[in-house]
Amino acid sequence: MSLRVTLVQGGGPGLDQVPAVKKIVATAGVAIDWDEHVAGLASIERGAPALPDAMLQSVRTNGLALKTMLFSPPESAKGNVNVAFRQALNLFASVRPLRNLPGLPARFQSVDLLVIRELTEDLYAAIEHEIVPGVVQSIKVVTETACRRFFAFAFEWARQAGRRQVHCVHKANILKLADGLFLDAFRTAAAGFPDIQTREIIVDNCCMQMVSKPQQFDVLVMGNLYGDLVSDLGAGLVGGASATHGINVGEGVRVYEAFHGGARETIQGRISPLPLVLPAIDLLESVGQGEAAKRIMSAVEKVLIDGRVRTPDLGGNATTADMSEAIVAALA
Repeated sequence: MSLRVTLVQGGGPGLDQVPAVKKIVATAGVAIDWDEHVAGLASIERGAPALPDAMLQSVRTNGLALKTMLFSPPESAKGNVNVAFRQALNLFASVRPLRNLPGLPARFQSVDLLVIRELTEDLYAAIEHEIVPGVVQSIKVVTETACRRFFAFAFEWARQAGRRQVHCVHKANILKLADGLFLDAFRTAAAGFPDIQTREIIVDNCCMQMVSKPQQFDVLVMGNLYGDLVSDLGAGLVGGASATHGINVGEGVRVYEAFHGGARETIQGRISPLPLVLPAIDLLESVGQGEAAKRIMSAVEKVLIDGRVRTPDLGGNATTADMSEAIVAALA
């Protein structure tokens, strides 16, 4: 019996990455019934909504999704489709692994940390208004209920992942009420996990420490805005977009997501498949296909270490198909 997974195709890089990942997963011997849907700008261009109801219902029903980057319409008033996708599915936390891949050049080596980000609140609530002409107010929202849910999840994920230390990233020295509430919820949740060491760190110091010695961190938990910034900063430390991905979690739903964007028109056919391969590997691990996941990761590492077949963003001149075929060959 095959596994049923919703595949959310956002166009752009996904048009090259999706066929590559499908072939790699099939070659690893995992039968997946892909329930494929188009979303974002790619869906709008077909005359459909950015987030079709059928796509959202498929994710809710299957409980598992693999998602490419979604592109938003050029009109900024329409907002960010990726954020709207998370809100529509009530995805409340994002786990972003940041670790080195053998053979992939990076600013630092021996980095292996998790950034866990709250997704529902903070400035991403997008509550804004113009008080008077020339004066705009944006409201940061922090609630005890959301914080408690987030930290219960974050600590449990850290424990299941065998992590031993969790840093809470905040700015409570300035935002004494908003980040103060977030920090209080962290301390309350920490009391239920005595086996995990806890630390607290101000966000600007966290960034400085990350670009100085990222190996000191195990798990970083934080609010929505800080998480957006710190996770991208971390991606730059371990090799860029091809070295990172995300797992977005809601009640009964997990979305394994690629973050690689960019205009496909300029690099069509030469986009790295790794931004979608890596979340696919984590998806397989989560459904008991750990052996296949290990084989795919081993094949990826072999190709990177060998270095002969790489797409332009990885320093080579291979096509997406070339690199996926190299990974498939390494699986043999």
